[in-house]
Amino acid sequence: MKLCRALLPAASVLALTVAGTSLAQAETAACLITKTDTNPFFVKMKEGATAKAEEMGITLKSYAGKVDGDSETQVAAIETCIADGAKGILITASDTKGIVPAVTQAREAGLLVIALDTPLEPIDSADATFATDNFKAGELIGAWAAAAMGDAAKDAKIAMLDLAVSQPSVGVLRDQGFLQGFGIDLGDPNKWGDETDSRIVGNEVTAGNEEGGRKAMETLLAKDPFINVVYTINEPAAAGAYEALKAVGREGDVLIVSVDGGCPGVADVKDGVIGATSQQYPLLMASLGIEAIAAWAKDGSKPENTPGLDFFDTGVNLVTDQPADGVESIDTAEGTEKCWG
Repeated sequence: MKLCRALLPAASVLALTVAGTSLAQAETAACLITKTDTNPFFVKMKEGATAKAEEMGITLKSYAGKVDGDSETQVAAIETCIADGAKGILITASDTKGIVPAVTQAREAGLLVIALDTPLEPIDSADATFATDNFKAGELIGAWAAAAMGDAAKDAKIAMLDLAVSQPSVGVLRDQGFLQGFGIDLGDPNKWGDETDSRIVGNEVTAGNEEGGRKAMETLLAKDPFINVVYTINEPAAAGAYEALKAVGREGDVLIVSVDGGCPGVADVKDGVIGATSQQYPLLMASLGIEAIAAWAKDGSKPENTPGLDFFDTGVNLVTDQPADGVESIDTAEGTEKCWG
């Protein structure tokens, strides 16, 4: 198919979240391994993989870590998929470097391994990566924020609410994309937090959840109570930041931007909690991944990268009801039609 654009204890295996029938019973079998089975992003990813697998007559088993960061359970899942005779694995890795030996083991056993959403380190550790262009996602919200502020952008006071120091790949790309879109010179583009622009008040990590976003925002407001732009790694962190701003009466005069495009996040854009968000498409990532495994099982063909990129780009749209000149966007009505979660 051509697309255009060391074993763990038995208890660890038993802890896996599993759905599906015996892989050994199917001519073509596939595995989906996500970070968790509770995050709406991964729930939608599983829906996409399940629907496409049923359509194509592929037996699918789904696995998930117990919490975000649970790499041991993901390693155990890979080993189970190899033993069960799967043809391919779709994975969103919790530890993008630590998972590589297990992925290498799977590829050496003849499985096609596709990273979804989160590239491995290095990226060519997987056979292919189907993901949002996360740098572009950040760049879109940065460009929108700068355009929305106009001349005031040169005096902005920016809070950077990142994911986590230990999970740099997606977090770095979105962070650095935002800064470039806003017009700020980057330091090392492979890390965040080393820029020297005085408009950046600081970086705090959020773990990608609402509580983390609230605490991070409180910390940065204590450093500078006049923050007027907030970059957030995702929409739960944005919701937490909004609550912190609301607690000090600042919710109406601070621009918050984010990435994800889940239905709650799009609703927050519509309600004015978030000014703009970049929407990604997990269902498409997973369904295309199943198609790729089917093609691999049929004739050994592998998916091609999007021209100019080292991964297959599944697309991104800026969602806002306040369009800015020079920044392409869709409104919340269209964003709602495309959202997930």
